[in-house]
Amino acid sequence: QLQASGGGLVQPGGSLRLSCAASGSIFSINVMGWYRQAPGEQRELVAAMTNGGDIMSADSVKGRFTISRDNAKNTVYLTMNSLKPEDTAVYYCNAGVDGLGFLYKNEYWGLGTLVTVSS
Repeated sequence: QLQASGGGLVQPGGSLRLSCAASGSIFSINVMGWYRQAPGEQRELVAAMTNGGDIMSADSVKGRFTISRDNAKNTVYLTMNSLKPEDTAVYYCNAGVDGLGFLYKNEYWGLGTLVTVSS
């Protein structure tokens, strides 16, 4: 129901753009975002964006990653610049529904897309 794409192998300093589209079976989305999980680590928020355009993001990606949305298409993007080896992780798309702002009653997860930053 959440289909993510755009992961891959990139050299340090490079860029990638992730995309995630929600299927028509998901209704009342109020927030969409990206989380990541590195090997041996807990899943963490990368960035999230509400329907109204409010953004929450991790300090570690500010100034390098940009989240954007196409609300009409229920699609969220993550543009990642100046990538570092520590950005290597599986990136998961998330959609919160039946809520307001960053709060939601239910959520959906995509399967994840691997981003590897290595020379």
